[in-house]
Amino acid sequence: MSTTTRNRLESRYAGITLEGKPHALSAWFIVALRFVMGGMILFAGLGKVAFISGEAFDASGFLLHGVDPASPVSGLFAAMAGNVALLEIINVVVPVTQVLIGVALIAGAFVRLAALGGAMQMTMFYLGGWEGQWLAAFDYTLIYAIVFLAIAAFGAGRILGLDRYIEQIDVGGQALVERFPRLRYVLG
Repeated sequence: MSTTTRNRLESRYAGITLEGKPHALSAWFIVALRFVMGGMILFAGLGKVAFISGEAFDASGFLLHGVDPASPVSGLFAAMAGNVALLEIINVVVPVTQVLIGVALIAGAFVRLAALGGAMQMTMFYLGGWEGQWLAAFDYTLIYAIVFLAIAAFGAGRILGLDRYIEQIDVGGQALVERFPRLRYVLG
């Protein structure tokens, strides 16, 4: 098992400093977390694809009946279900993005963008399922949202993933992320 002295976690925010040294196995667990979360959302998306599941995905049931009236988004979700054109878009976007997020996380490509998409979906599912009780506020969708954000924060696509190579693609004599620095926000 190898370790290096460069391997540190540090953050300074609002006058608070956090620092530590991750274990040598941390990189392996970050990759495992990326694969597991990628597989989870990939298969959730595939289960909503008509030619695999045998029936077309319809979000209206969740939007109308799966949202507790105490939820802060209950009115928004009901309005979305009541708009036929928007509902048709949602019925396509949810499974397609879940499949794309899963494939991206498993391959380690565009991980930050994929993880942000996963966190946004889980946050919407969390808000839709929230019953207004603080003790029950920590359900699995909130935990998934935080895990997606952790995957993004760790730059998990650079560890045994394609982002490591995508970032270094030569564009006009420069690495892709040097030529286009904003791509660091979607890669990693």
